[in-house]
Amino acid sequence: MDSRRPRAKAADKRQRLMAAAARVLYEQGVERTTIADIAQAADVPAGNVYYYFKTKGELVEAALSEHTRRLEALTGRLDQLTDPRERLKGLVDAWVGQRDTAARYGCPTGTLAVELDKRAEGGLDLSVGQVIRRLLDWVEQQFREIGVADPEGLSLTFVGAYQGMSLLSSALRDPEIMTREGARLVHWLDTLT
Repeated sequence: MDSRRPRAKAADKRQRLMAAAARVLYEQGVERTTIADIAQAADVPAGNVYYYFKTKGELVEAALSEHTRRLEALTGRLDQLTDPRERLKGLVDAWVGQRDTAARYGCPTGTLAVELDKRAEGGLDLSVGQVIRRLLDWVEQQFREIGVADPEGLSLTFVGAYQGMSLLSSALRDPEIMTREGARLVHWLDTLT
């Protein structure tokens, strides 16, 4: 019998739990989500969750790891484009492509950051900040490659615009806010010299 098979199944189960944690915590929030909710979404018996994650806090950390993995996959695909301005436009397109979900729940990382900031335990608020910092750093690098002044400030403006359009789209339940503001961001990128 191949000893890799049980390990592969365990890795798959762990990955399913991480993906489910990211989705369910995003949709329901940390306070309303139970370990059983995540287990059900991952199609894993609830008792098995504790084999992989001992606490709800560890599941939140797993969700943050999943957000990081998704961000790195997206930026990795965008890095295949030769023009940094096109990479940023591709990021806007990805954000706008999630407009229906954003209108319902907001930004996955931003909403989690707001919720975790209100909790006192565990330093999870700092962990979610690291995910946002990765995005800011990647965006800043694109602005550096474009050669504009104040790439750090422009990175904050750019990511802040996304957070704002996600929040407004969610608060007003209007996905077209993402479409309109995304187009505005693309136009802004075209004006930078």
